[in-house]
Amino acid sequence: MFRGIDPTGGRTPVRRGHVLIDRRTEAETLDRLLTDVRAGESRALMLRGESGIGKTELLGYLRDRSGGCEIVSAAGVEAEAGFAFAGLHQVCAPMLSGLRRIPEPQRAALNTAFGLDIGHPPDPFMVGMAALSLFAETARERPLLCLIDDAQWLDRASAQVLGFAARRLQAESVALVFAVRDDGGRTAAPELAGLPELLVTGLPEVEARALLALAHPGPADPGVLNRIIAESQGNPLALLELPRGFTPAELAGGFGLLASVPLPRRIEESFRRQIATLTPTARQILLTAAAEPVGDPVLVWRALGRLGVDVDIDPAARAATEEFVTFGARVTFRHPLLRSAVYRAAGPEDRRRVQRALAEVTDADTDPDRRAWHRAQATVGEDEEVAAELVRCAARAQARGGPAAAAAFLERASDLTPNPPRRAQRLLAAAEAQYQTGMPEPSVRLLARAEAGPLDEVERAHANLLRARIAFTVDRGVAAPGLLLQAASRLQALDPGLARETYLEAMQAGWFVGGDGRGPTLRELAAEALEARATQDPADVCDLLLTGLAVRYRDGFGAGTPLLREALSQLTAGPVDQAGLRWLWFAGTCAMDGWQHAAADAITEAFVARARRSGTLTALPLALAQRMVVQVFAGDLAAADGLVHEFDAVRASTGLDEPSYASQLVAAWRGAEDTTAELVAATTKEALQRGEGLGVAAGGWALAVLYNSLGRYDEALAAVLPAAESDADLGLVTWCSLVELITAAARLGHVEIAGDALARLRTMTRAAGTDWALGLEARCQALLDPDAEPHFREALDRLARTPIRSELARTRLHYGEWLRRQNRRSDARRQLRSAYEMFGEMGMALFAARAARELGSTGETVRRRSDGNVADLTPQEVQIVRLVRTGLSNVEIATRLFISPRTVEWHLSKTFAKLGVTSRRQLRR
Repeated sequence: MFRGIDPTGGRTPVRRGHVLIDRRTEAETLDRLLTDVRAGESRALMLRGESGIGKTELLGYLRDRSGGCEIVSAAGVEAEAGFAFAGLHQVCAPMLSGLRRIPEPQRAALNTAFGLDIGHPPDPFMVGMAALSLFAETARERPLLCLIDDAQWLDRASAQVLGFAARRLQAESVALVFAVRDDGGRTAAPELAGLPELLVTGLPEVEARALLALAHPGPADPGVLNRIIAESQGNPLALLELPRGFTPAELAGGFGLLASVPLPRRIEESFRRQIATLTPTARQILLTAAAEPVGDPVLVWRALGRLGVDVDIDPAARAATEEFVTFGARVTFRHPLLRSAVYRAAGPEDRRRVQRALAEVTDADTDPDRRAWHRAQATVGEDEEVAAELVRCAARAQARGGPAAAAAFLERASDLTPNPPRRAQRLLAAAEAQYQTGMPEPSVRLLARAEAGPLDEVERAHANLLRARIAFTVDRGVAAPGLLLQAASRLQALDPGLARETYLEAMQAGWFVGGDGRGPTLRELAAEALEARATQDPADVCDLLLTGLAVRYRDGFGAGTPLLREALSQLTAGPVDQAGLRWLWFAGTCAMDGWQHAAADAITEAFVARARRSGTLTALPLALAQRMVVQVFAGDLAAADGLVHEFDAVRASTGLDEPSYASQLVAAWRGAEDTTAELVAATTKEALQRGEGLGVAAGGWALAVLYNSLGRYDEALAAVLPAAESDADLGLVTWCSLVELITAAARLGHVEIAGDALARLRTMTRAAGTDWALGLEARCQALLDPDAEPHFREALDRLARTPIRSELARTRLHYGEWLRRQNRRSDARRQLRSAYEMFGEMGMALFAARAARELGSTGETVRRRSDGNVADLTPQEVQIVRLVRTGLSNVEIATRLFISPRTVEWHLSKTFAKLGVTSRRQLRR
């Protein structure tokens, strides 16, 4: 932190001539991190604190103690925050020779992201997997320590990828340590949310006085020192920098001290006072270095040459800058605040001259985007040539998968655009790009500026649509269906293709609201859509899907089922992911509503892949939620758990308040009682505040699954009764609620309630006609019919022909319980034993425990399942074993699970020990 002796008598860690005063707790945390990484584990850590609090010094402490490790250092640069993957390139550049060792699709994604190859916009998650694999491969030789300073200034694409990798580190001998500035209570780097944090706070008063005395040993008025210590709040940089720039007389007498302003501003003002004492040539050198974002010394000196600065003529000026900036392999300032202080201290014309010089020396072929950005910063007023160049930069950014960067280029292009209609168009495009990144607030700001400009009728309709989409994304409340319906009506004559998509979105919003009564009902929305398209025959699968949905919501489930079945058949007959994201959401919903598992599986898999590949983070949470539900029905809770983590990470990184409806369902089937209750309480409260009926119904369904697994049938009935009795057609949520209601009511003897629910369920299952639907109907009938056995056998026969293992296991459990009550213990054991094995393998703990109790009641001693000690495996280990059994390699498993191959190896070694096996071949038995 500063050069000198340790004023605390040697009780704090020393850093090569530097001292970390009163940082024992932080140093111990960092020492443990290094120990773990050297032992083969991986760690991620975020150092969070205000400017100057000592985060950079703590990174330096790590660097100095990391003997035997590969060190990669990087730093976010404020001026580079608009360049997609610029920060990631800093981190990965020293490792790029290892690209040949990672899988080809990952290598291609990383090359495209870095602009080394031309191709389709890379899947952001494939880029994340590439970074994770590259880190793991680099760490095979020796542990890897990545130190990223000023992470709050990383470009958004880089922050998302690094956050993705950090959350998936497990056993690669890799550490990712981020230093993040928090000033004024603002949350910085939301893409890193959820990582372990170490909060770095100010020094206690004793250590603050010791630091101030060592840094400024001259005479000073005691009152002045007390004021500096009080106002610095223990901030080491403030203690070092605030007194600089004052004369000894001022410090001794207290004259000229700063007024009461926020601490970062006071520190910056101290820097500015120090800069003001330099010669014009020295200030020119500092300004050019501050304006060049990459830290390339060659570019800085070439730009200075353009500006007529010759340091050979004025060596004293170069020497004077050494206190502030270091010219080595990279140009580095003493502190990031010093860089911004230098830039802001210069006048506007001086800044523009430097930006113009940097643009002239930046290669237009190898670095066109930075050259364009420098030109834009050097431009006063309007300039269509520069604006057009920025629009081309935006297109390149989109091609690399960087919508945030595209938005920045387009916004600056609009500022430079002389033609008002074209300016409004570019603002609208910038708003669209911001919306794609999952950042609704900047999108609303840009949209308001676009709407203030002269938009034509088509553009105005697009603006209305974007505003409606933002409203739906932000809170999915009662206003969204009406706004989307208005946008669709306006688009009908202008853009029929977009109009049909918007009608679909309006019905989607209406489905979420679920008959709240404060806006257009789902039936009214459907009627509007059908009236608008009354004169048109369905032209393609999307038209067929829209028509089928509208008929279903207007005329009833059975009326729309044939059209929807045909639409899903056509959609899954070709490349599923060719449909748009919004169509895939509704197609997946229709497939699950209609008990069509094969279609639901293909569509939701394509939906997730498409949302990831396009980087559309507003759609990805919906895609992940749909996919989770499909995996729950298939009994693959391990895969669903992986998506829950991804869902949470996307929510945290975007700030979108996407409800955890699918996550609470996963928890309920797993038997996590406390987690389910907490999630349902939170989502139900939020749904009621938004007026979202679906959220209340989904919470009741999850609780009913949980309570039925526990045998608490009265609570299950109470939880699900409102949704089951509602007239709203919520498809999957409605029929699942009916199934849970029948299960609970039948056990409680409420035959009339269960019978009414079965009658309603039957209208849906008979229209669907699939084995899944008819199998569930047969099981529900068995719970009500004294002659239950034929219905149980039909249910088992039908469900066994489907991948719906969760419901097949429940059917065996119900059948076994019925057989035991009939005193047919031998027959009961067969069904209950099978149910117990299935529930255990799927990780459905409460259902497995219930099956075990029933087995015990038949007189059988429950033994461990036949697949070794699989009950001791973690959910991820179970998933890896399952994928090994399908013949996948470690690399393929890693790609499927979004972890590194090294982590797969680590899990397999633990799995072998737990199961008592020594080879993959034994796992396949």
